[in-house]
Amino acid sequence: MAEDRPDRHGDGSRERDSGPQEVMSLLDLPLSSDLDRISEQLRALARAQRTLQELLQAVVDITGELELPMVLRRIVHTAMDLVGARYGAMGVLDEEGRFLAEFIPLGLSAEELADLHGVELPRGRGLLGHLIHHPEPLRVDDIARHPESAGFPPGHPPMRTLLGVAISVRGRIYGNLYLSERADGQPFDRQHEAVVRALAGTAGVAIENARLYERVRNNSEQFQRLLLPRLPDLTPFSAGAAYRPATSPAAVGGDWYDAMLLPDGSCVAVIGDVVGHDLRAAADMAQIRNMLRALSYDADATPSSRLARLDRIMHALEEAPVATALLARLEPVGSAWELHWSSAGHPPPLLVLPDGRARYLDAEPGLPLGVLTDLPRPDHRQAVPVGSTVLLYTDGLVEVPGQSLDQGLAALAAVASRHADGSLEELCKAVSDHHPSDGHDDMAVIALRTPPLTGYACS
Repeated sequence: MAEDRPDRHGDGSRERDSGPQEVMSLLDLPLSSDLDRISEQLRALARAQRTLQELLQAVVDITGELELPMVLRRIVHTAMDLVGARYGAMGVLDEEGRFLAEFIPLGLSAEELADLHGVELPRGRGLLGHLIHHPEPLRVDDIARHPESAGFPPGHPPMRTLLGVAISVRGRIYGNLYLSERADGQPFDRQHEAVVRALAGTAGVAIENARLYERVRNNSEQFQRLLLPRLPDLTPFSAGAAYRPATSPAAVGGDWYDAMLLPDGSCVAVIGDVVGHDLRAAADMAQIRNMLRALSYDADATPSSRLARLDRIMHALEEAPVATALLARLEPVGSAWELHWSSAGHPPPLLVLPDGRARYLDAEPGLPLGVLTDLPRPDHRQAVPVGSTVLLYTDGLVEVPGQSLDQGLAALAAVASRHADGSLEELCKAVSDHHPSDGHDDMAVIALRTPPLTGYACS
């Protein structure tokens, strides 16, 4: 017989036994609520970790770019991806910081771009101007209802939401990052603002790095051009030359050219390429060019002997560079000019005849400078009619990674033939502008045109 339970309520009633189902029901309510809360916290943590990982990857991508136009576009693309925005833009301020000097919109379709054809890019009025004059983050859920909204020009795609964040570089506002229309149709929230603000800090560093890189490139290119000579008066020969720096990784390199008249009336031209793409290569180039210029005034020396002497002098240096070079001399022989040249591992000269036909003077090139000094260097000779053009160039003009060198040589010859009737400055500019290479190597070209033989005592 079961024992009665004591009266716990003081009213004669006894506490009833709770059945198993009632116990579980009581336990289910708080336990389920806690599990839901924990599950949501875990999902939020996973989203935060995913966002952080995306942000870190964005930092790597942006800071790995050095060309300023690419940096700006990469920043906009990255911001759009991080917050799921359909449209994005970068507005770069003018020097006074009053208006937008540059506006880079992304996300517009071909049809939307066509609808905006002829519409002036924003200068910084309305909400864009608000962010210029008040560079705090700006979130707008309905652009049309904002008191400072100036509306959109005809043809502009409809936009309702806006997230704007200023980008500063070395304490000065550089521009503003604008984002609009999330893919899910929702407005931007505090989390989106925090992510874009974090990105903006990285963007400022990346922009400053790109600007410094651009400044160094410009200074380096100026330095390189100062090292290259201005062609002297080579009358009666016509002459032209051109130099193009590499687009990447630096604007300096070891390509050079030179030309001079000798006392006997002949004309010497040289083209060369020091291995490397840095200031050291440029300095070595200047040293080699000056030494070779001095050696060229020895009228009795052949081109091969001059290169051999230069090679021996280079080997005496503490850190001898490796370089290719081609030394050529145009001299009167009989009823025509003769090209007398020697190559130290350099591409062959291109001869363009008066009628525009072009052919390469293929011959044994010899070893590059800075390799071995005890092997003989070959000399070569070729008759050159009056009015012909001899073109010397560096490999950056014709080499394309993954393609046959013959393709690059054929393209160069075709351009030279098409411009054979013009001035040599125009010819050199044409072959430099229409080169087949990918631009990742600096390039140099020099051209000489043979004059009439009147007044020359031919040997």
